[in-house]
Parts: sequence; C-alpha cells; structure tokens
Amino acid sequence: MNKSSLISKPHYLILDGLRGVAAIVVVIFHIFEAHSRGPLYQIINHGYLAVDFFFLLSGFVIGYAYDDRWGKMTIGNFFKRRLIRLQPMVVMGNIIGAICFYFQQSPVLWPGMSTVPVWEMLLIMLIGFTMIPIPPSMDIRGWNETYPLNGPAWSLFFEYIANILYALGVRKFSKTTLGILVFIAACALVHYTVTGPSGDLIGGWSLEPLQLRIGFTRLMYPFFAGLLLSRTAKLIHIKHAFFWCSLLLVAVLSIPRLGGSEHLWMNGLYESLVIIFIFPLIVFLGASGDVKGKLSTRICKFFGDISYPIYITHYPLIYMYTAWVVNHKLSIKQAFPIALLVLISSVLIAYACLKWYDEPVRLWLKKKLLLHDK
Repeated sequence: MNKSSLISKPHYLILDGLRGVAAIVVVIFHIFEAHSRGPLYQIINHGYLAVDFFFLLSGFVIGYAYDDRWGKMTIGNFFKRRLIRLQPMVVMGNIIGAICFYFQQSPVLWPGMSTVPVWEMLLIMLIGFTMIPIPPSMDIRGWNETYPLNGPAWSLFFEYIANILYALGVRKFSKTTLGILVFIAACALVHYTVTGPSGDLIGGWSLEPLQLRIGFTRLMYPFFAGLLLSRTAKLIHIKHAFFWCSLLLVAVLSIPRLGGSEHLWMNGLYESLVIIFIFPLIVFLGASGDVKGKLSTRICKFFGDISYPIYITHYPLIYMYTAWVVNHKLSIKQAFPIALLVLISSVLIAYACLKWYDEPVRLWLKKKLLLHDK
C-alpha cells in the first residue's frame, strides 16, 4: 500500500484551539517575565506550565493519529511525517532569531553579544536548523540555552525525543505497561517538584545536568500520560467545552506562586497536581466537546493554526523587549504600549509565517517525501 494514501484523521478542533490559548498565555507570560524580579513575583505565574500542557496534548494526539496505523506505516514514514510537521518552523524560528540577534544591542543584560562575529551567529543558526543542541561553551547570548537564537526550541528537542521513544518501542506497550511507565514518571515528577531546589518546573533549556533532569521530568509524564489517555478515555458529550476548558487552563496557568520562599514544596505540589490531574482533565473535556457555529469554528481553527508558529517564533521579539526593559529600567505600566505591540506582532508574524511559508513548504515536502514512499 502506498503510504501517502494514509488518510489524515479529523482534528480535535477544540484541542487545537486550546493549544493556541496556551501559546498566547506563553507569550503574555514572557512579556511580564521581563518585568519580574524572579519566579516568586511573576505575573501569569505558572505560564511556563503551558509547555507541559503541550507535551500532554502531543502525546494524546500522537496516540490518536498513529496508534492504529503501524500495520500500514513504517518507522521511517512516521519520522518523515513528524519532520514535515515540525521542522519548517524550527528553521524559520532560527532565521527570525538570527535577524533579531544581529540588530540587537543589550549592554546591560547580555554584554558579550556585541563581540560575537557574524560567522559564529550564522553557525549557531545552521546548527539550530538541525535541532542539534549546543553545549554552554558555544552559547553566544549568555543564558546557556541549547538554542540561543530561539530559546523555546528546547521543548521541540524533547518533543523529538518523545517521538523517537514512541516510534521505537513505547507504541508497542500494552495499556498496563504504559500505565506503569506513566506512574513511575508521575512519581519522578512529584519527587522533583516537592523536594527539588526551586519548588517549580522552570527549566529544561540547557545541556547542564540539572536542566536535563528538569527537561526529562517535564517530558516523560505528560507525553506518555497523553498517549495513555488517548488509548483509554471513553469520551462523553460536553457542551461549551472550548469556553470552559480555556477558562480552566488560563486559571491554572495564572494562579500566583504558592508558599513563597519558605515553603517551596507547596508550589511544587501544586504544579504536580496540575500536570497529573488538571491537564488530563482539560484534554479529556476538550476531546469530548463539539464546536457549534461558524464563529466558534473559526476561532478554534485560528487559535489552532497559529499555536505552533507563535510559540516557535515569538521569543526573538521577547529577547528584544526584555533587553529594552532592562536597559531602561521600565515598569509594565511604562512599557505597556510596546508590550501590547509585541503581543500583536507575535500573532501577525505567526500567521504570516503559517500562510506564506509553513503551509506551502509542508505541502511541497509532502509531495517530495511521501508521494512515492513505500
């Protein structure tokens, strides 16, 4: 059977929309983060947990889309499909990051940037195209990021790891075996958040040992819990699911930090409970709902369409905004017009990249890589 004849299943439109809502929250979180004195004082305080929500959504969607295709689809074909879906915007995110890096000045926040030669910046950009993470010794910004031109790409690195683990073995796990894996990952998640040094799951963007531990801790439970949910959930009918799920998602991501600096475990326990119980509940309710009416359909589709592009392209603007805020010591009230401009620009850039680059490139790649795939 020609593998290109595999018919794409219908999307869970509400889940697509919820991914977009979470991505918008991430942008707003990063804007406010520029004005924060640290994790204890952030506005939209748990916005970073959107990454863990993305992992859970991804596991659910991967299971739904591919679990029953393995008799007709090879591992190579699976990897081609995932690369076509993810990689074009990885390239675009690095290109935008390189352009912003070249024109950016930040003598206060990143004083070493001005000494980085163009050839080195271009080398980092090319490495970023391949998703190969760089060690701290090659960092050109000063934050020890694995992708210093586009920091959030670190989560795509772990996304690829999850896809590889799924294709090479986990897809064959029984529900019981997968449940055991998910339980162990949940225990590791609770252990780190409750007993760890920070009482939160902030991190994962560096090849340093602690950052790698955080990254794998953030990946393993939500991704494979999402996969397990896709195999076991008995969906029900939920009215107005997109509204209620969006409201719940924004609420849990926005709640202030718990416990302060004296009781870090309280915040860690909150984050564990959200990831282990609330996020799966949101995905279950979202998958159980229907979208009624043209307006609701268009809203969900728009949010879903821009969700990945805005996540992978917005951070170069955040670098520039953060440097501007720090250089001039601006409050959110003083910087609000520019903050709003950053948010709007992030949406517009994402939509432009989607329509003028991502969709055409993916269509071309499908024709080239999948049409004659055996």
